[in-house]
Amino acid sequence: MKHVLMALSLNIIVLPVLAETCPEAPPIEADMDRLVAQVQRAPDQMAARALSAEMWELWLQAPDEYSQNLLDSAMARRNVADYAAAEAALTSLVQYCPFYAEGWNQRAFVRFLQSDWDGALTDLDQALKYNPRHTGALTGKALTLINAGRDDEAQPVLREALELNPWLSERALLRGEDL
Repeated sequence: MKHVLMALSLNIIVLPVLAETCPEAPPIEADMDRLVAQVQRAPDQMAARALSAEMWELWLQAPDEYSQNLLDSAMARRNVADYAAAEAALTSLVQYCPFYAEGWNQRAFVRFLQSDWDGALTDLDQALKYNPRHTGALTGKALTLINAGRDDEAQPVLREALELNPWLSERALLRGEDL
């Protein structure tokens, strides 16, 4: 009887956890390949901005409704400077969907806004692990390094972002020898 109760207890605890696993995010690689190629050939800043906006639309598509709700809630809380609630929602998101780069990127941004450079850099490294061509995460990492007084480390990261999208406004942060 004791073993039956233990097995039932485990089912009550484990089954909901197994049922709440994050699905794979929709594949965006082909769309990103197209957008990166187009932004690299963009004739002007206006055309590049429209392409960058399309990239953000792809990055902000969470894997499922639950993860999308967490992301949307976090961004709404961040927009009203409720950073604690935003970070809590994003922590739930990265725990639920650890492979979803934008969850890490958005939590890094919240941490950046709170001057938590180390926390932001840790999250940005995770975002870039899952999406190495995420120009938002790359520029975020460069900006965080600059704010942390590590400009020499920021320059190659910024260069990497600009290789993907030469129209990024952060181009102005390149030092003379890095132009």
